[in-house]
Amino acid sequence: MARILSIDYGRKRTGLAVTDPLQLIAGGLATVATSELYDWLNSYIAREPVERIIIGEPRQPNGQPSENLPRVQEFVNRWRRHVPGVPIEYYDERFTSVLAHQAMIDGGLKKKARQNKALVDEISATIILQDYMRSRK
Repeated sequence: MARILSIDYGRKRTGLAVTDPLQLIAGGLATVATSELYDWLNSYIAREPVERIIIGEPRQPNGQPSENLPRVQEFVNRWRRHVPGVPIEYYDERFTSVLAHQAMIDGGLKKKARQNKALVDEISATIILQDYMRSRK
């Protein structure tokens, strides 16, 4: 089996998570500069088989689109045009940053470590992927 990769797309940074090849466990992969994301993903997919990509769909708590949604849609459209062999799907990402902070607290990370936005993005991508995997079962 191939991996499933998830993206927590941000304006400056993007968190990434991936499953193991059997798609049983989701784990943080990296945080990359958003400007480098497209090339980074192409390089990763050249090394590792990826079945699909799940990208967080940014919505406000009331369900309305967030201000980041147009940027995410632009990236998704570009991906679909240039890499049609690896499908990309939206998945609701509401509250993932809050859950990521809570996971960091529950994990015993000190306040200084919890301020690491790159780590929050990577954990958010992992939560998106875990929720997606849970929804498929």
